[in-house]
Amino acid sequence: KEPLTTATTCKYCSNKSTMNAIARHSAATAARTVRASTQKQQKRGIVDWMTNYPDKVMATKKIQMTGGTCQAQNNPTWMKQPGDLIPLALGAALVGFGAVNAVIGHYRLATGKGKLD
Repeated sequence: KEPLTTATTCKYCSNKSTMNAIARHSAATAARTVRASTQKQQKRGIVDWMTNYPDKVMATKKIQMTGGTCQAQNNPTWMKQPGDLIPLALGAALVGFGAVNAVIGHYRLATGKGKLD
């Protein structure tokens, strides 16, 4: 934008002095700002639910840091929360199942057993 001088006028003023033009322009800008901020907020459904979700980070951090964080095998950080044993057991079961099937597959390949004729 070009500066307001006596030679130029803004769209809210018609051939007024510079001070009057600046005052009117400032008043119009302030009115637009107030009007925009007082409009009713929209309802956003799922977005409002996500942004207003309660913050539990500090409570979880307190549980994780109980007794310190460098305890290695005595009290590992990834085993401090309730419910940590279920994913551990599921992961161990999947790894065990895969390892057993890999050993069976290697045995069958080495001995030639289990072929389809």
